[in-house]
Amino acid sequence: MKKDINQSTRTFEHDLKQCLEVLNRGGLILYPTDTIWGIGCDATNADAVRRVYELKHRADNKALIVLIDSADHLDHYVVDVPPIARELIDVAVKPLTIIYEGAYNVAHNLLGENESLAIRVTHEEFTHLLCERFGKPIVSTSANLSGEPPDQGLADVVDAVRAGVDYVVRYRADDNSPHEASNIILLSRDGTFRIIR
Repeated sequence: MKKDINQSTRTFEHDLKQCLEVLNRGGLILYPTDTIWGIGCDATNADAVRRVYELKHRADNKALIVLIDSADHLDHYVVDVPPIARELIDVAVKPLTIIYEGAYNVAHNLLGENESLAIRVTHEEFTHLLCERFGKPIVSTSANLSGEPPDQGLADVVDAVRAGVDYVVRYRADDNSPHEASNIILLSRDGTFRIIR
């Protein structure tokens, strides 16, 4: 049992190190998130974001979600974060993605209407540490081709997606338990919000 724990720890740390190297050079990763498996990249790198759209065969007018490690960093990417945002994050019982208006400090091709950006604070161990060590938001979009159902585990990810990224995480590779996408809320600058999903 001790050997398995040590091996798991080594895999976890190796994956973190490899992901950081890939993200820093503008590459794409395939990784487990706090919801489903995702394709990720540096959310401040427009070329990397473009590669994600191309890999998924997705129109670039459909905004992508980004992950950050703490609600304390929202001010780095959103102008005038409504105070209710932190309350919503604190009371959420499952992963919550909030779409904010007036985003900045990220790649221009991530932004939606009204310069909006979908952000989720992740508490899952791997993604939380990855975001913390990277120090910037990380794109997190489902690891499927546009129009196809989201993949539950790594085994479900199609070869075209695996071949299109620069690193595939091994941590949680055998986890095929059911996972759900996050709840999504659209939050206006005046603090009013609407549940999208």
